[in-house]
Amino acid sequence: MKILIVANYALSHQESMQRFAKMLEDGLLTEGHEVQVIRPEAILCKGSQAEHGLNKWLGYIDRFILFRWQLKQAARWADVVHICDHSNAMYAKWVNRPSLVTCHDLMAIQSALGLIKINKTGFTGRIFQQWIASGLQVCSHVACVSKNTQDELIKTLEVPVEKTSIAYNALNYPYSPMLQDQAWALIHKRLPDLKPPYFFHLGGNQWYKNRKGVVEIYYKLIQHPEYSDHRLVLAGKPWPDDLKDKISTLAIKNQVVEINDLTNEEIRAFYSVAEALIFPSLQEGFGWPIAEAQACGCKVITTGRAPMTEVGGDAAIYIEPERLDEAAEIIFSQLHAEDNLEYKSLENAKRFSMKFMIASYEAGYNQIYSIEDENIK
Repeated sequence: MKILIVANYALSHQESMQRFAKMLEDGLLTEGHEVQVIRPEAILCKGSQAEHGLNKWLGYIDRFILFRWQLKQAARWADVVHICDHSNAMYAKWVNRPSLVTCHDLMAIQSALGLIKINKTGFTGRIFQQWIASGLQVCSHVACVSKNTQDELIKTLEVPVEKTSIAYNALNYPYSPMLQDQAWALIHKRLPDLKPPYFFHLGGNQWYKNRKGVVEIYYKLIQHPEYSDHRLVLAGKPWPDDLKDKISTLAIKNQVVEINDLTNEEIRAFYSVAEALIFPSLQEGFGWPIAEAQACGCKVITTGRAPMTEVGGDAAIYIEPERLDEAAEIIFSQLHAEDNLEYKSLENAKRFSMKFMIASYEAGYNQIYSIEDENIK
């Protein structure tokens, strides 16, 4: 089958979406498909970012005006057009081919509809999310990265269930347990003073990542003498001011470590020797760090809500992140209570393989391609 992958604008700096497009390309080529990848070119937008000020609007012109003709031309070659990110779902309106959109989450659309009170959306943002929603409603098929995302899509946008499917994300890097000596050698190149034991968190600064909640849970946990010498490594994006203020208020600046711009191998090292991953997100579309950590044999502490429970399975410790004292007590009582949690983690992570992900997408492609064939006949 000829599949055109529509990847994200490079200047948007959406690293996870760029990795997803590459992973999809490699997996489809391995299964014998013909694949081309297309993405909007940076023509008007100059510099390294398209997220702020004038560059943001020039980036919109690149993505939604200048790219339109290029996409139409490229789509003529394809049997199926796969739009990798639901934020570009409006592209489905521009291609005269069966189209499949991967929906990673509904949070921005729900926020624009006023369904998530904690995350307000401005006027232009609401218009933009309406445009995205219209693309999800007219495309041929929507593959959701979790059952929870599928349920929210159907409920929020009234997309027919038969037009949807679930395609769990594969790991976008071959995460696996790393030998302790090797892991610490890598870690000490970046953090020479870090010593075990430590808790780990990996994430950005989006509201739903709940990084202040990570710090608060950690603070409650170290009140137990058994955990008083544990440090917390907060990795990912640079800390915003409100997170710095929270750490300062709790008087734990010397116990919380910031590190940014980790390579995949460094992330693998941190997972492999951490006491546990603390990942108390308020919402997620999938929750990649859960699967990544488990693939390294790392214990996972996460939120007892879908899709975190979907991804973590029976190999995670579940908490309610707003109930800080209770969360700390659950961690304290359960973290070392089960001897085979590392084994369960490794087994659970096997569900998120490239083979399973590609098979899910192939089923979606075949469904919409056969429907198109019937319509032509």
